[in-house]
Amino acid sequence: TLGFSGGDRSQIFRIARVELKTMQVLSGAGTSIVSSGRLLLKDVPHVAPPSVASCWAGSRSSTTSTSTPVVVSSVPPSAARARVIQRRRARTPIRLVKTQAAGDAPPSPWKKKDSRLVLEDGSVLWGTAFGASGTQLGEVVFNTALSGYQEVMTDPSYKGQFVCFTCPHIGNVGINPEDMESDKVHLAGIVVRDLSVAVSNYRATMSLDEYCKQQGTMGISGIDTRDLTIALRDVGCLVGVMSTDTSKTDEELIGMAKSWSIVGKDLLAEVTCKEPYEWRQGTDAEWEFSAATQAAQGREPFHVVAYDYGIKKNILRRLASFGCRITVVPANWPASEVLKMNPDGVFFSNGPGDPSAAPYAVENAKQILGQKPVFGICMGHQILGQAFGGSTFKLKFGHHGGNHPIRAPGGRIEVSSQNHNFAVDPATLPAGVEVTHINLNDGTCAGMVWEDKKAMTIQYHPEASPGPHDADVSFEQFVNWMNAERSKKAVAA
Repeated sequence: TLGFSGGDRSQIFRIARVELKTMQVLSGAGTSIVSSGRLLLKDVPHVAPPSVASCWAGSRSSTTSTSTPVVVSSVPPSAARARVIQRRRARTPIRLVKTQAAGDAPPSPWKKKDSRLVLEDGSVLWGTAFGASGTQLGEVVFNTALSGYQEVMTDPSYKGQFVCFTCPHIGNVGINPEDMESDKVHLAGIVVRDLSVAVSNYRATMSLDEYCKQQGTMGISGIDTRDLTIALRDVGCLVGVMSTDTSKTDEELIGMAKSWSIVGKDLLAEVTCKEPYEWRQGTDAEWEFSAATQAAQGREPFHVVAYDYGIKKNILRRLASFGCRITVVPANWPASEVLKMNPDGVFFSNGPGDPSAAPYAVENAKQILGQKPVFGICMGHQILGQAFGGSTFKLKFGHHGGNHPIRAPGGRIEVSSQNHNFAVDPATLPAGVEVTHINLNDGTCAGMVWEDKKAMTIQYHPEASPGPHDADVSFEQFVNWMNAERSKKAVAA
């Protein structure tokens, strides 16, 4: 126990025992005995460390004019304590600490930096590999969400991208089967500052490293993600190559990065389903947060046909919770086949890549506009924007995260979850289309309504997962549109 005396303090320096996790043998004056992980000190010269004494005296001098000198003394242990110490010495053999010879040091417990993230601008970032090994190409983006790395990894909208998480500690809650947004990982790889060495969550069934290995997904840790994020913010999204292959030179990897671009890539065809399927499962009661879903109880379900451009499971759950029976169809499913199903509404989902590279999706949307109420989010927003007659453009570094502010109709502010690299140019939209939502970070179009065509869109994720639930009201608005159309048909009949 270490104490000190000064001014009105009455503690005394006393050296009785030092608990050590790593056993050491003290040199110089005094005798040391290593026993049961404890280092017992006796006959240590009782001299106050000058730095401690002077620091204490200095800190007191500003408030007390007279200061009692620091007193250092040894208070011997009580007789009972001495007996306890003696019994412990007798019970436990003394273990000597062997000094390791020079050049005979044990191996480091930390993995060496054995992976590279090479960017098209020539930057080479070394880190520690986890997950799969090999060489992977993709566009590097940063995500500012503080939670939900599993949902991000399984979101098909990240196809073809490396995600740099700005949250420094990733992997601490492991992986669980309930939070998947699709059946597999779609992104190219993940970049983290610190990969958690332990998993602490009651639902976890495996670690992030184990999951990445299972999925064949590359990861790199030990990267200065703050510095990388600043670079991406200032320069814009950069194509990168992640590699554990030491046979490839930096120049080769830089050349690979410069030769690739996500612009013009139709990635919808790579993530969409192969055949139509039905979905009716809503949000589990344990996780339901909206009282508005209670209105769906006892009401005839609305039949919604959902175009799968990379649809997330939680979008389907939220639609089902609001009373929808969903038929999911592939991205290239003909509009004529959709209309034959006579749905109450048509949904255009989120998805990856360049929206201008999917003209077939735009053409299908044009044929459906005005026939049925439609709702599009993210990629669906961009597809419908082109179907309206507008055009899209690539953002400098995109919107990726769970904290983007949106000004909604009536001046309401929504904090939203976003993931997209392209936006609709409002200057190219025809008369009749109203821009209803604005991204307050950069003023881009975040939502549209075309009343005459019964169409509504938003450029973000109302289902969140991860993220806030502010925009969940969008599903309710879509259901209200379908309900109004149903009522009109009932009156006409």
